[in-house]
Amino acid sequence: MAPTQSDCHRTDQRLRTPVKVLTLLFNVCYVNRLKRSPLKVRFCTNESQKSRGDLVGLLRRLGFDISEGEVTAPAPATCLILKERGLRPHLLIHDGVRSEFDQIDTSNPNCVVIADAGESFSYQNMNKAFQVLMELENPVLLSLGKGRYYKETSGLLLDVGPYMKALEYACGIEAEVVGKPSPEFFKSALQEMGVEAHQAIMIGDDIVGDVGGAQRCGMRALQVRTGKYRPSDEHHPEVKADGYVDNLAEAVDLLLQHTDK
Repeated sequence: MAPTQSDCHRTDQRLRTPVKVLTLLFNVCYVNRLKRSPLKVRFCTNESQKSRGDLVGLLRRLGFDISEGEVTAPAPATCLILKERGLRPHLLIHDGVRSEFDQIDTSNPNCVVIADAGESFSYQNMNKAFQVLMELENPVLLSLGKGRYYKETSGLLLDVGPYMKALEYACGIEAEVVGKPSPEFFKSALQEMGVEAHQAIMIGDDIVGDVGGAQRCGMRALQVRTGKYRPSDEHHPEVKADGYVDNLAEAVDLLLQHTDK
């Protein structure tokens, strides 16, 4: 069984109260416990405001036992696609992830790459991306994930999905999603671990991105009742988790109990 843990992004935005600190320490303990078990572990994230290196550095400083080679993230995967297909992107992305694209030719763009650009999602920047797409004979829009929203201490914030949908509607095209919930994203993580989908289980808080995406590629999935989880998720019209747990600790205990049998 090869569990993957998705809720490892924007951690630094969640450490503003003692409760958040205790929760983080609790999760560090259980993630590291999972890493010491016989199970293979992969961290799948749609983080697109930090480079993979910066994200891993942050998590290591917070106490997580994690390396870049254990993280499947959309920016490096997108760069591989760009190189393989000879695509030169116009980038509508956050400055924190821009270093991932340093080796990518961005002259005379023939596609648009969109990510969680945060405050850079201005009318001017969205309109520029729209104009680039409309000028192309065969417009290509690559989106680093398509999440609707995420949760920080200040509340719920819009993710890349609504902006991706706006460009799709305006241009009459369909974006190619690199990241959760794309089954190809999960398949790449499975290939890197050397396991089959039926041998793996996903742990995450997003009913569509984590649970639905994993199930579409043949994995099982547990939804954690933390983070962006909402009670209505358990009555989602299209996605039903294979199980629900109140926190990561419960998920790890459950996995290790089955491993010992």
